[in-house]
Amino acid sequence: MTARLSKTDGKPLRRDVVVAACCGAVVAGMVGAAYASVPFYNWFCKTTGFGGTTQVAESAPDHVLGRTLTIRFDSNVSSGLPWKFQPEQNAIQVRIGEVATVRYKVVNEAAREIAAQASYNVSPPTVGAYFDKINCFCFTEQRLKAGETREMTVVFYVDPSIAKDRDQNDLTTITLSYTFYRLREPEQPVAEAPDKKSSKL
Repeated sequence: MTARLSKTDGKPLRRDVVVAACCGAVVAGMVGAAYASVPFYNWFCKTTGFGGTTQVAESAPDHVLGRTLTIRFDSNVSSGLPWKFQPEQNAIQVRIGEVATVRYKVVNEAAREIAAQASYNVSPPTVGAYFDKINCFCFTEQRLKAGETREMTVVFYVDPSIAKDRDQNDLTTITLSYTFYRLREPEQPVAEAPDKKSSKL
């Protein structure tokens, strides 16, 4: 007896293909989101000042207020980085909108050249959106030779728009913190040993 094929015999196969395709699309979307989350998070922090992330400005504001704030400077190095890093001043007084320049000194105490870069934030974290840097050593990596001493600067101001934020009315002190982290150096190619089996001329 010849078995008849049902019109529904092909449906389970098509359903499995659709389910597999959907699963593949979901996995691809999750992988893409994971890669996009880091730059998106960085953009979000820089735009909103979230987590005390400071802003970048190209020029000074057009006016300065009479209200003053104390700006404290905190300097750190991560474990495994043999650098000495400190500000020339522990704190300064600035008027809101006033451009200030502060210098730091860093010394590579190791016997070899080392590259590092500084991460940064301000506290309280809510003032990150108002703390603007015009120039900063933290924007680029710093490479110091063995025993080298370098003077580095940061140029900044507190945005006058902070005066319109009622949550900042009681603000008197801002702490700017830096932490230097060692950068991973590219691996040097290993020279091949001479072939001992080669014949001598």
